[in-house]
Amino acid sequence: MFMSKVAVVGAGAVGTYYGARLAEQGHDVAFVLRSDYSAVAERGITVNSKDGDIRLHSPRITKDPAELAQTFQPDWILCALKATALPDAERLISPLIEADTRLLAIINGLGIEEEFAKWMDPKRVFGGLAFTCINRSEPSVIDHLDYGPLTITHLGDDPSELAIAISLWEKVKVVTSVADSRLAARYLKLCWNIPFNGLCVLAGGVTTEVIMLDPSLRSLAEKIMREVIEIGNADLINSTGELAPQLDNRVIDEMMTMTDTMIDYKPSTMIDFVEGREMEIDAIFQVALARGLALGVECVELQKMTKALHSISNQDK
Repeated sequence: MFMSKVAVVGAGAVGTYYGARLAEQGHDVAFVLRSDYSAVAERGITVNSKDGDIRLHSPRITKDPAELAQTFQPDWILCALKATALPDAERLISPLIEADTRLLAIINGLGIEEEFAKWMDPKRVFGGLAFTCINRSEPSVIDHLDYGPLTITHLGDDPSELAIAISLWEKVKVVTSVADSRLAARYLKLCWNIPFNGLCVLAGGVTTEVIMLDPSLRSLAEKIMREVIEIGNADLINSTGELAPQLDNRVIDEMMTMTDTMIDYKPSTMIDFVEGREMEIDAIFQVALARGLALGVECVELQKMTKALHSISNQDK
């Protein structure tokens, strides 16, 4: 098995978890850190996981990507920045990009890969969709609570590139798969992200269990999922020219069953709201809404939700 050099940019809970799993398998992983740098330098990285704990005593870390690039030329960039930090991505990542470097963006929302393709080779841009429950309990400590599969997509849906991407995760303790359609996979993830991230904020900063146990909120979550499916199918038909819809309402039952059985979880947007940080409203909600309206889809509930989120956004005040 070929061991790769991987730079994790955006080493929050998600980036640190998947980077630590790669390091566990023997890949040479470097973490680009900001606020957690001192804690990790002192205590290393601890991952408490349902799939087996990880302890990286002396991980390779840096505050400065340009300084790291002097001695470390990564085969892969694992970018797990918040979508709100995408304007900083080129500055943070470009010093690490070599001719053969590929980038996997594990970031929620729509239009993510296209943002990276503005300044790097589109053929080397991939999207990662993490179906997992991961939080950071304290600096340098990650709690992997439930699920964990990673779906890998490619900006151009190139099967040969997807084969290269999946090979990175061979024998890594992460269930990985590839998606033939990046856009369909993005909408599939939004079927969960939009209703649960949004409702957990708008219900007052609550967990997923509150939504699932409240009949009116649960029903609203299902309505919003239906709208996301309609938007996704309209977008896919418009983008590919195919007439058959790729998403159907069985997704709703699957998502609700999954959420019924998962641990009581704090979605990332709810945590950002409660802790006073900027929420990922544009990437997760606004872009999907704009596409739906442009394609003539009736998105009444998504429109209400997006407007309500903007009204309480820490960024918009």
